[in-house]
Amino acid sequence: MSMNRMQSFDGWLRATFLSLVAFVLTAAAALGQEARIRDLTVAGGDVPVRLVGYGLVVGLDGTGDRVVGGFSAGHTVRSVANLLRRFNIEVPENMLRTRNVAAVLVTAEMSPYLRPGGRFDVHVASVGDAVSLRGGLLWMTPLQSAPNAAPVATAQGALLVSGGSQGGEYPVETTAVLPDGGLLEQRLPRTDFAASTVLYLREPDIATAYRIAEAVNGALGDSAAAVDDPGSVTLRLDSIGDRASALTRIGELMVARERPARIIIDGRSGSVVAGGSIRVGEAVVSHGAMTLTIGGDTLAADSATATAVPGDLRMQPGVTIQDIAVALHGVAAPPEAIAAVFESLRRIGAISAEVTVR
Repeated sequence: MSMNRMQSFDGWLRATFLSLVAFVLTAAAALGQEARIRDLTVAGGDVPVRLVGYGLVVGLDGTGDRVVGGFSAGHTVRSVANLLRRFNIEVPENMLRTRNVAAVLVTAEMSPYLRPGGRFDVHVASVGDAVSLRGGLLWMTPLQSAPNAAPVATAQGALLVSGGSQGGEYPVETTAVLPDGGLLEQRLPRTDFAASTVLYLREPDIATAYRIAEAVNGALGDSAAAVDDPGSVTLRLDSIGDRASALTRIGELMVARERPARIIIDGRSGSVVAGGSIRVGEAVVSHGAMTLTIGGDTLAADSATATAVPGDLRMQPGVTIQDIAVALHGVAAPPEAIAAVFESLRRIGAISAEVTVR
């Protein structure tokens, strides 16, 4: 084989290899945009059950509700007195000190298919003036689906409070979680999984709804599903004998989901936790004493960011959201100012994305 033909063959082999790599990467990216129908929707009978209760956290190290003799948070004193009364112990309310006790609101969410004996996570939040719930124990608390409803579950156990200070911020210790701290004791109203006739999209989108209907029709027949609106798809499974099996099969079908452009900003630190790769067009935004200019001929070609005077931030067109976030952090912009800048960029059309502050 001649040298020219060998070079030609090497070039063809290299081009083929690169094309194959590009195809694999493209296919992988496409698969990354797909999800199971059960991850995108909620069946008509799958609405979670929410529970609430009022209880006491005991065993605190002097960080509970600061109440003496019924003053301040008197509900805590009264609750402790009622608790002791159940054990035939009478203590005058004006003699109680509750530094080691805190009144709390207990909330939980569980599956409608959970049966008696099943466990679920519980969240606890102080309703008094307790400083911290760290080290506390939740006294057995009845949980009910509505204030006047009969209790269906109970919660108790040691509280798990979040870690220490991070990034110079003080931790919040007046909320806590009890993993598997809830216990279902009464049977819930029966929910028939096989009777579900509607799929509700977790994030309504008309394109995703049509893809779900197409996937179901492709697997079960052309009339098995129809789109009602961007938030729901109706199933017609009357001619299918084993509906539960059909619903399970539908849940495992893969569809390409629509991913709307979204910028999520941490409201406490100002960090961009999603949407950082979105590019921004030319704009001028002012917030307080700070002005952000994107585009124009005032910026050197070899510089992506420049600060002409304090508070005057200039950037080249085509920068990303993450670039702007880094630049704003560089001039010590507070989180609320960062959020306001991105919201202003959205309003003037420099970015086409939803801005959410969490």
